[in-house]
Amino acid sequence: MTDVSKKHVLIYGDAFVDYIAEDQSNSTFKTFLGGATVNVAAGISRLGAASTFITVTGDDETSEFVREELRKEGVDLSYAKLEPNKRISGVYVHLTEDNDRIFHTYIDETPDIQVESSDLDERAFQQATVFHICSGTMFHPTALETTKKAMRLAKKAGVFFSVDANIRPLRWKSEELCRETILSFVEHADLLKLTEEELLFLMQTSTLEEGMEKIAFYRVPIVLITAGEQGTFASIDDEMTQVGVEPVEPVDTTGAGDAFVAGILRQIQLKGLPVTREKWLDYVSFGNRLGALCATKQGALSAMPRLEEIEE
Repeated sequence: MTDVSKKHVLIYGDAFVDYIAEDQSNSTFKTFLGGATVNVAAGISRLGAASTFITVTGDDETSEFVREELRKEGVDLSYAKLEPNKRISGVYVHLTEDNDRIFHTYIDETPDIQVESSDLDERAFQQATVFHICSGTMFHPTALETTKKAMRLAKKAGVFFSVDANIRPLRWKSEELCRETILSFVEHADLLKLTEEELLFLMQTSTLEEGMEKIAFYRVPIVLITAGEQGTFASIDDEMTQVGVEPVEPVDTTGAGDAFVAGILRQIQLKGLPVTREKWLDYVSFGNRLGALCATKQGALSAMPRLEEIEE
């Protein structure tokens, strides 16, 4: 059973604005609230579970838009930081001929205004069932220190620690720094979500099998490799299973991985940590359904599935 004293899934990361191409010409764009951690926070809330987001916003219209949209989604911002001069980051997302997304150009006017480690409130972690991060802010020294402290607070509180690599190479000074930094968190993770491409990048291998052999060194109990129409390769206590997914006609894969993560963390929050392998596979299958549903719509946050869609 879920501990009723644990109130929420706690998430730390950047709020983003996604400028997503309207078609494959990549010449006109629509604006969406986005960012991997935003998508996960909102995705969990849309599925009927409580989520709390630690981030920093400013006093301009874009920041107000971000806060208002998150409130509409039911995401708790009690532990978020308001810094007047902060300006929300953005990214232009291009579409390929196969409707896959490419993160093309990042915009960040105030990179040095971050959540400081001293801004973290220990109560947020004591009330959490799960603490979730991705690597989206780790390239910045202040954010990296904040992430390290947040992880320590989560571990101290006995909180399940979820990591989505979510690698964006354009944001890092070098591939080696990116790899080293992310792996320093992987070894502490209870759950690690990767794409196959990210696994090969982190492990510096050329095949999934080789990558899984190497990542086993880190002793992560649950490793989930999402693979689009192939579903998910789930390594549970070092035993691999391919969990299939019902095929869909993809419109835009932006956010599909975030919907997948939101589904799994929602299950943990509402139904508790699985005590059997079969239950974990059920959670992964649920996440697969959400990722597939998300891919049938344009956008990221706007495409996050709602509970009623799953029930249908």
